[in-house]
Amino acid sequence: MTLVLIVMGATVTSKDAGLSVPDWPTSFGSIYKIPAMVGGVKYEHSHRMFAEFVGLLIIGMAAWTQRVERRGWMKALGWIALVVVIGQGILGGLTVRYGLPWYISTAHATMGQTLFCLVTVMALFTSKSWLQETDPFAESGLPVSTPTLTAVAAVCVWVQLILGAAFRHTGMRIWPHLVGACVVAAILCWTVLRIMTRYNGVEQLRRPTQVLLAMLLLQLGLGFAAYVSRLVWMMDPSPTTIWIVLSTVAHVAGGAIVLVTSVLLAIQARRMIRVGGQERAMASTSRKAVAA
Repeated sequence: MTLVLIVMGATVTSKDAGLSVPDWPTSFGSIYKIPAMVGGVKYEHSHRMFAEFVGLLIIGMAAWTQRVERRGWMKALGWIALVVVIGQGILGGLTVRYGLPWYISTAHATMGQTLFCLVTVMALFTSKSWLQETDPFAESGLPVSTPTLTAVAAVCVWVQLILGAAFRHTGMRIWPHLVGACVVAAILCWTVLRIMTRYNGVEQLRRPTQVLLAMLLLQLGLGFAAYVSRLVWMMDPSPTTIWIVLSTVAHVAGGAIVLVTSVLLAIQARRMIRVGGQERAMASTSRKAVAA
């Protein structure tokens, strides 16, 4: 549902419907009346209503986490998700009240991506595969360790999404986003090559790596399509508008999936290396005890 909300928000931006409902927290002066769903209003108001639905889901998730979870850090994640979704709603309202300033709109988009990551990692941490014991493996030392590389990749994707959001909301030119795309593609390719050549037998790392590679290729294609559509639109606006919307919204959704996949890969890599290190330390202690 959070991913769907991101798609709806991207549609509002692509349709230039951000101020179709000119007030907040009310809609045309009313809290409970549904306005006529015509023009940009159907995109903007639908986005608001769906955001409220996702907010209720996260409230329920946070409350249920406090009730059933024994892990303190998981309870904290539940509260963090709740704070983030509240902050996301406030930022969305501020974009309307202040006339869509690019810096608030960019923060709103970035927090939406962060919320998507939060709820996804909570799904990972409560999954059976995470709670069951994993098979540790050894990590041989290299100049840049696997967990560090995957973490750097995730951070780079997150920064790239901020640059993309800033460009979409006309806060900066496109060239930083294009340069960032080259940097991110290089780092992700390095990460994929590292995992597939060294840890292809580890399912917890192989599966997100395969998804990451597929989504990277798709994302590059969608970004190119969005750029070409925009160039064509400059020459002939009317016939190509739908292609700009479709390619751009798909590009935003693809970026969200790339981000969350890179985060999941970084978490799995950190956990697997940590588990493997604990196993090796225990084995070393046992050998010393036997020798003594």
